[in-house]
Amino acid sequence: MGRCPRLRILAPATLSASLLFLLAVSCGGNASSAESIVFQTDRDGNSEVYAVNADGTNYKNLTNDAGGDYSPSCSRDGSRIAFTSDRDAMLRIYVMNADGTSQAPITSGDGGDFTPTWSPDGSHIVFASKRTGTQQIWVVQADGNGQTNLSNNSANDRNPAWSPQGNQIVFASDRDGNQEIYIMNADGSGQTRLTGDPAADWDPAFSPDGSQLVFVSDRGGGGSQIYVMNLNGSDQRNLSSTEANDWSPAFSRDGSRIVFVSDRNANAEVYIMGADGSSPQRVTSNDANDLTPDWCARP
Repeated sequence: MGRCPRLRILAPATLSASLLFLLAVSCGGNASSAESIVFQTDRDGNSEVYAVNADGTNYKNLTNDAGGDYSPSCSRDGSRIAFTSDRDAMLRIYVMNADGTSQAPITSGDGGDFTPTWSPDGSHIVFASKRTGTQQIWVVQADGNGQTNLSNNSANDRNPAWSPQGNQIVFASDRDGNQEIYIMNADGSGQTRLTGDPAADWDPAFSPDGSQLVFVSDRGGGGSQIYVMNLNGSDQRNLSSTEANDWSPAFSRDGSRIVFVSDRNANAEVYIMGADGSSPQRVTSNDANDLTPDWCARP
């Protein structure tokens, strides 16, 4: 596996399943007053899913459970949130209403399920799972039926994200000896590598028009940075260019901004910047770690 400062906790071997999410992954939205940001935070002593306005006001604990809750992902209409929880002594995918009500698991199986992302129409959720021994990309209907292994590879596949058109899924894999960004059709066919740098690449997500991918790489030295590239892998450019670690990027739904996590102020906080990397602004400010942000339209 390649160098990956913030991704090493995604490796399957040495750490507990819950610690897998202390620095995990992300989805997309827009910084208008009609939208908020959901994220995971340990500010209450255990990891919970919170919502906050894009200007950093009006925090709300949505999960409020004694277990650990991680990696929230909003449905496109903003009515539901998928997340990971270990409250049943096993990492599973849960779904709840946007206000935190009706929390219920939709996956089952040994090994742990994590990092869910909704399909554009809200009918399915793609996620990573270790139930086969290595991390693979799985899909499940939003009601929990039809759990299917899509990537079906002996290597570790992780960080899945659905295209806005619903026909493709992007993910990270170490199948070629180094962690790179791959893309496949939504049925698992046509798996193709997009990056080929000697460094590690991870955390991919689509732009709202499906023409670009934002991702994280440690190729620049000095820390993990946020990059963007065309859908065919061309024109790979560094957007964040700091000496700190930046990760978990996601385009806003209008494509004008990117939400991400950075430790440039010592601990992990949620930030927003322009889609060209300009004008980064901190959204959260807390001694705890705030991670895995996703834009969430208010239904």
